[in-house]
Amino acid sequence: MSSFPGSPRILKGGIVPLDPVTSAVLTSRMIVLQYNPDSLSRTLQVQAIGADGHDYSEALRLKGPPVETLKLEAEIDATDQLEQPDQNQATVQVGIFPQLALLETLVYPTSTQLQTNNSALDSGELEIIPMETPLTLFVWSQVRVLPVRITELSITEEAFDVALNPIRAKVSLGMRVLSVDDLGFANKGGGLFMSYLQRKEQLAGRGPGGTLAQLGLTGIP
Repeated sequence: MSSFPGSPRILKGGIVPLDPVTSAVLTSRMIVLQYNPDSLSRTLQVQAIGADGHDYSEALRLKGPPVETLKLEAEIDATDQLEQPDQNQATVQVGIFPQLALLETLVYPTSTQLQTNNSALDSGELEIIPMETPLTLFVWSQVRVLPVRITELSITEEAFDVALNPIRAKVSLGMRVLSVDDLGFANKGGGLFMSYLQRKEQLAGRGPGGTLAQLGLTGIP
């Protein structure tokens, strides 16, 4: 299907890993979704004080930002690339294994980290520092650039080539938004969360609002 020259460019959603020390974008590990999912499910768990108690003075107080979780389903399909094998040698050789590997390595420590920790154990070190992963950003438009932790990754491989390389798959991805409660204000991710919250407040200010008359009221009883 051809597009008109003046038609708007459709932005892609994706995942951007940042170096945890320098905050530099790890471009070799970026994931741009081949097709934007049809839906994005979001759940906000309110962090209220005294939700289960009877301290009336705390009824309207919040401990911090809500815990926000995201879920989406994405598709990866090599059909178009396989129709032009001369221009897509990697896809011909290994199918969509590289795309799946990029997603999966988001939830793995690196082999180097594992070997380093194993060597430290062998040398008798008593305390092993947990392995640090890149700061992961979920990008869904310019308004939503969210620091997240991948909490769930499910892959269903649906078609294979003659060498059993996967060529079509569905991916179910679950993420938890990391707030300043998780990262602090000085962290790059904490700053991105604050920008996200401030944009949300700005958008709320552009809402239509309403009147009591629309609700059938002339005032609050």
